[in-house]
Parts: sequence; C-alpha cells; structure tokens
Amino acid sequence: MSTTPKQIVIVGPAHPLRGGLATYNERLAREFMKDSEVTLLTFSLQYPSFLFPGESQYTTDSQPQDLNIDVALNSVNPLNWIRVGLKYRKLKPDLIIFRFWMPFFGPCFGVFGRLVTGNKHTKLVAITDNIIPHERRFFDRPFTQFFLNMLNGAVAMSRKVLEDLQLKFPQTRAAGNSSYHPHPLYDNFGAKTLRGEACERLGLDSQRRYILFFGFIRKYKGLDWLIEAFLMVAGQLKDVDLLIAGEFYEDSDPYLALLKDSEYRERVHLHTHFIPNGAVADYFSVCDLVAQPYKNATQSGVSQIAYHFDVPMLITNVGGLSELVPHGEAGWVCEANVESIAFGLSAIFKQGYLEGIQGQLPELKKQFSWASMVESLLAITR
Repeated sequence: MSTTPKQIVIVGPAHPLRGGLATYNERLAREFMKDSEVTLLTFSLQYPSFLFPGESQYTTDSQPQDLNIDVALNSVNPLNWIRVGLKYRKLKPDLIIFRFWMPFFGPCFGVFGRLVTGNKHTKLVAITDNIIPHERRFFDRPFTQFFLNMLNGAVAMSRKVLEDLQLKFPQTRAAGNSSYHPHPLYDNFGAKTLRGEACERLGLDSQRRYILFFGFIRKYKGLDWLIEAFLMVAGQLKDVDLLIAGEFYEDSDPYLALLKDSEYRERVHLHTHFIPNGAVADYFSVCDLVAQPYKNATQSGVSQIAYHFDVPMLITNVGGLSELVPHGEAGWVCEANVESIAFGLSAIFKQGYLEGIQGQLPELKKQFSWASMVESLLAITR
C-alpha cells in the first residue's frame, strides 16, 4: 500500500463496550482520522454472559460523537460473520486492522476477514496483544492459526509476543511479515489532578503515600503476591498504604483472606469496582508508585497510563514488561516472587529514589507515540 489508506476499519472492542481495549482502539482511530476515514467495527455480542467474569461488559459513558462506530459483530454466530463480512466486502475498505488478544475470536475474525478479501482489494493486518493466552484452552492453537493465516501482516506490542508469533506459528502469513512496536502512551485520560482534591474524591488521606494496583483482577496479575509482599514490609513503610483499584474477574475470597487477620489490613484500600475513564486521573494522581506484580505477561496498558501521569513503576521481570520499564530509569524490576517484590517495595521508597525516577519519565515516554504505531501498521502493508 504505497499511500495512506483512505478507508480504514478497526475491528475490536469500542463503545458501548468498556475497558482498556476499547479505550486503545478509540484512541488509535483518532490518530488514523488525521489522514483517513475510520470505522470502528465492534461487537453486538462480545462474550456470552456465562463466559464473562466481570459485572458488565458495557460502559455508562455516552457515545463519542467524533467516532464512527458500527456495533455489528456477534462473536458466536457464524451467520452474523457471513452477513457482516459480505457487507464490508462490498464497502471495500483499503485496510482492516484487527485487535487480537485471545484465540476465542479467531473463528469470528477469520471467517469475516476471508469474506471481505474476496473483493481483491482490502488488506488485513492485526495488532497482537497475545499469541499464547494467559489462560490456555484446547482450541487455542487451531483458532489462532486460522486467524493468522489470512493476514497480510501483524504488529506485536512486545518482543515476547513477536517471538511467540514467529516461533510457534512460523508458516502463517502473519509471521512472515511481522514487527514489534511498544504499546503507545495512554494520553487520553487528561492531566493530573490536584492530589488533595483527588484524595478527597476517593476518600483517601492525603497525608499518606500510596502504592497503586490498577486494572481487572485476574490470577496472572499477581495481586495476591503484592498483598503478601506489602504486609511483609508495611511495618517499615509506616506512611505508605496499598490502594487496589479494579474489578475482580475471579473469586475475591482468596485475596480477602490474606488481609483478614493482618494488623495492617486497614492500610489496604479496596476500590474493587470497575474504574470509569473519568476517574482514572484521580487514581494516578494520588499514587506514588504503580505496582504490576504479574506472574506472566506480554505487555500492559497500565504501564502506559503510569508513563502518561509520570508515576514510577514496580514490575516483575516477566514477558515484555521490562522492555517498557527499564530498571532504575522508569522504576524497579524485581523477580516474580513475593520476597523479591517485598524487597523492591522497601527499596523504592528510600529517600530520593522515587523523585529521581520521576525526573526521567518525561523523556522516556517520548518513544511511545501513536503516530509511530500508525506508521508501523502501514509499513507492513507496503
């Protein structure tokens, strides 16, 4: 594709669906809209309710007036895939970009995409969050391969995902034309708010310091490790509390049991509900450190929110996290176990460490531009 495509379709979550994937896709659409007409093709049914672990798949925010959103795809209805595929085949967009984060969507995307390319015009690429999913199922490999085989190319958002693509699916078309680009900066949550006012809105004491765990709570994200580690060092970090902000996507009882008999349980603040976009700035404005104690990972959008708000991070050395958060520059990289996390929490709150990191973040985050992501996607179509 020698010139910028005039008609682009981004397939994946968007309003009225909620969460980081929808936020990302809408931000990417706005970047492409500087030079192209963009449609966000999202789901009329993303997951059957019995497969969805949270309280709701839908946002209460009003629809963005600047975006063209087509709520049309049903992830489990093959007749729908055919109908929507034939519709877009006739529309003949120049480029379709799929957001691929789990194999479950392979059949839906694969049938839809193959029907569209019957027009001999449209090119198909993907942004791959994961190739090997966090929670594995028997259908993962065939569903993923079916999807990857139809693509003209793919951009992975971590080197680990690029490696998974190229080594585990080497014969697919996507693997033969793939590249790496880090997750761009989440710069759409506004500016930092005044800390005192943000603390008041969140019901927090502005005299305390806060470690923030942010996002959906799932086993692989290691919140249990973080709670255990914090309780180990809470006696040393007398002015520091743990703030957990995000909805449980699994049973909360094992996490709450860790706190039940602890003398420090009052210093762990549970905001365990879905955090709307309008409240994100408050959480990142009150915290001194963002902790991502993941047990396994590829990349994380939470890191890019922390960068936007110039908040240092503590991460575990898994997947592609350390690509985004270099030790001693953007935060602290520890090993994936409770003891290492506890040591990191203790060390990072030493006098002057956080302040030194904060001063480096504005320069480091310049590499995570949306314009560069757009160029990476266009490059694999040329």
